[in-house]
Amino acid sequence: MILSDKRILEEIAAGSIVIAPYNRNCLGSNSYDVHLGACLATYIDAELDAKKHNTITYFDIPEEGFVLKPNELYLGVTLEYTETHAHVPFLEGKSSTGRLGIDIHATAGKGDVGFCGNWTLEISCKKPVRVYAGMPIGQLIYFPVEGEIEVKYHLKKDAKYSGQPNRPIESMMWKNKF
Repeated sequence: MILSDKRILEEIAAGSIVIAPYNRNCLGSNSYDVHLGACLATYIDAELDAKKHNTITYFDIPEEGFVLKPNELYLGVTLEYTETHAHVPFLEGKSSTGRLGIDIHATAGKGDVGFCGNWTLEISCKKPVRVYAGMPIGQLIYFPVEGEIEVKYHLKKDAKYSGQPNRPIESMMWKNKF
């Protein structure tokens, strides 16, 4: 079951869903549109290593936009800071974004109850496409949780992505033990 617009508004009023900045025009019948933040990042090394801390370089999207190139991985960030304390948030691309050939996440579309922060986007594209800071990039949908949560994400001592800032965060896979 997905929360409807009325239920999302009720949860925002109750404080269990936080979206900042919030714009009522971005609320769909069962989702909330999020926008591309002003900062993108790319990995410095051409070859990534899952056991290594792979570093990234940041750059701002200029006013005239930035052309994404196919076969490149860009890390982006949502303009919106969100908190979700009682539901499972899912981030999906908008159909308009998909029709431009833009994927906004490789595998990480689901958040956890208790996630607080801006969403890092794993952006790739099929054709060269110019993107702009502030453009609609995705939509959040919320699922109710059955049962009580023992430890919310932001309270876990090993939560690698809790409190993400308004710029992309690189993979923290290297912090796992394997």
